[in-house]
Amino acid sequence: MAPFTLAHLSDPHLPPLPKPRLIELAGKRALGYVNWTRNRHKYQRREVLDALVADVQAQTPDHIAVTGDLVNLALEAEFAPARAWLDGVGPPDRVTTIPGNHDAYVRATSHRFGETFAPYLAGDDGSVGFPGVRRRGPLALISLSTAVPTLPLMATGTLGRDQLASLEAVLDRLAAEDAFRVLLVHHPLKSGARQKRMTDAAALLALIKRHGVELILHGHDHIHSTMWFEGPNGNIPAVGVPSASALAHGRYPAAAYNLFTIEKDNAGWRCEQTVRGLGSGFQIRQIKQARLI
Repeated sequence: MAPFTLAHLSDPHLPPLPKPRLIELAGKRALGYVNWTRNRHKYQRREVLDALVADVQAQTPDHIAVTGDLVNLALEAEFAPARAWLDGVGPPDRVTTIPGNHDAYVRATSHRFGETFAPYLAGDDGSVGFPGVRRRGPLALISLSTAVPTLPLMATGTLGRDQLASLEAVLDRLAAEDAFRVLLVHHPLKSGARQKRMTDAAALLALIKRHGVELILHGHDHIHSTMWFEGPNGNIPAVGVPSASALAHGRYPAAAYNLFTIEKDNAGWRCEQTVRGLGSGFQIRQIKQARLI
């Protein structure tokens, strides 16, 4: 079997931000809009995102995973441009996305992500919900949602009891299949910032420790990250990436994505990671290559 390649990018925060209506700028959105106009518009750039996506497509991966935060304030006017952008990344059978906290920024439009991106969320059974499962080559892509509206100044995520229970059933079923299981989740499973954490990460970690997956992919922190978590047969890598539209600023690196090459290795699996990111002149270059598994 030929190696399977999976590209992973996250947090495009699709720029530019549409001009909001005055009625939309209440509560949490008001603070977010101030942050955008004073700071974030300087480093969330569409030309960066376009350069990164063009490079992803040039690598001709078998599948692309986008782990959330496609929009910024979840304004009604943000969703159609974000869908058009994702259509340009690739068709729904070649691209999987999940929501991030910015995609459910406020309760009034928290349903819009599921409506707008349904073809990119649907599992192999045609249902749109979480956890969702998509089989692609040797991979079983398991989609989760931590996207819930939160109070101002908070960016936490939560899976909830029902999603965790369903995930345990999914992992039980997949254990009998010869699949490379990839867990897609927006929030990292460990965070040093209380206001950005996954509130029920401990319950998810307990499930993974019992049932295992081969790889976890996340976004949210806007940094290069590899963490290792205990599984039933050894440690499991959890890999995060910077924002896909970002210029380097402060402690945050420039836009980058990961390319994973996955193949059978005797009775187990081999997974190699290639990191490609923004260099000078909006050129994308290889940053590093390493074997994860």
